[in-house]
Amino acid sequence: MYWVIALFDEKTEELIQEIWKELTVKDISYYEEEINDARPHITIGSYNELDKQKYIKALEEYYEHKKPIDITFNTVGSFLNFGTLFFSPTITRELLNFHSDHHDFFHDFNESANPLYLPDKWIPHCTLANKLSPEKLSQGFKHCLERGDTIKAKITGIALIELVDDSKDCIDAPIVYSKSLLE
Repeated sequence: MYWVIALFDEKTEELIQEIWKELTVKDISYYEEEINDARPHITIGSYNELDKQKYIKALEEYYEHKKPIDITFNTVGSFLNFGTLFFSPTITRELLNFHSDHHDFFHDFNESANPLYLPDKWIPHCTLANKLSPEKLSQGFKHCLERGDTIKAKITGIALIELVDDSKDCIDAPIVYSKSLLE
């Protein structure tokens, strides 16, 4: 499996990692420990299979002149029946266009795409915790709400990650390609 992810500015990345650590210290979630080298992100697309080299070449071409975009996280959410806690960005035309334009350009790869990440089905989010019991989910919500911070962020890069191993307690899904967006 492969995921295309939008990466954040350094300040936002550090803030999300701080929240991951806080949730670990409070014994709510161990998300930061469940994925090797995890980086805060918003998933743009997911694919069961890819011609990795062809896709990377297309990423390089497509994102050559793309500029960073501003986003704001001011919503804490959860997916029903998954125990996932996340920050959701305000939906702006710029964010929707960033996502839909990506999928328009990469339409040749959509036969193996996860439909949940395609335009008109996508729920942009940055995962804070996963697989929580209802009690831990409630505690995680409370923690995030008490922080009370709106997060002004910027998408500054794009990356492709590949699932290498999910047979252990810790998932190995390293970044196999990344590109910074132009300032």
